[in-house]
Amino acid sequence: MNAGTYGMNQQRGFTLVEIAIVLVIIGLLLGGILKGQEMITQAKIKNVINDFNGITAAVNSYRDRYRTLPGDDKGAVARWGAGTTTDGNGDGVIQGSYSSTAAPAVESQLFWQHLRLAGFVPGGGVEQPRNSTSGIIGIQTGDTAGGTVLGTFSSLIVCSTSIPDKVAGAVDTQMDDGLPNGGQMRAFQGAANAAVPAAAPGFNPNAYGEAGATFNLCQPI
Repeated sequence: MNAGTYGMNQQRGFTLVEIAIVLVIIGLLLGGILKGQEMITQAKIKNVINDFNGITAAVNSYRDRYRTLPGDDKGAVARWGAGTTTDGNGDGVIQGSYSSTAAPAVESQLFWQHLRLAGFVPGGGVEQPRNSTSGIIGIQTGDTAGGTVLGTFSSLIVCSTSIPDKVAGAVDTQMDDGLPNGGQMRAFQGAANAAVPAAAPGFNPNAYGEAGATFNLCQPI
């Protein structure tokens, strides 16, 4: 074997410097991905909190302007015209579940239409708006419409559904006490359009942090 043939068969390995550069690049890529995921999570947390605060502000503004609850407003037709909306019964109670899709619409659906007609929330119609995690945002009076699991709520409550465990836990911590079954914010596991379940299937006081779990969060307005 001559020297030329021997040189052609030689294989050159990576140097320590080259390996170090590759590892640094991989580290930077992984760091960027993780940072991006964390930014997305933080944005969802902020948006869910803003939803709760925004609905509370919208309800209070409607009450200040019209001296009644949206959805329960018995002067809605006179104000916005026949065929535009439907009156509530004016009894101070919102009829129906936060996830109702009834036809004709019940007061928990008319709630959104009245707020939209008044210009306090965007959109149109009676459908519940979506949150940043693709769940719905709905309201009802107390926690007995469709069952009871949340505790002792008897006033108007707002619920936001299908919230990932990490986001739900952070929202509860920032807005309340961080406990799924304590304080003013309560949590339970369930489908986005499920009514508050009577037997609390999946409800767990230590539920936050369960990988892959989603929660519905509810609190009084």
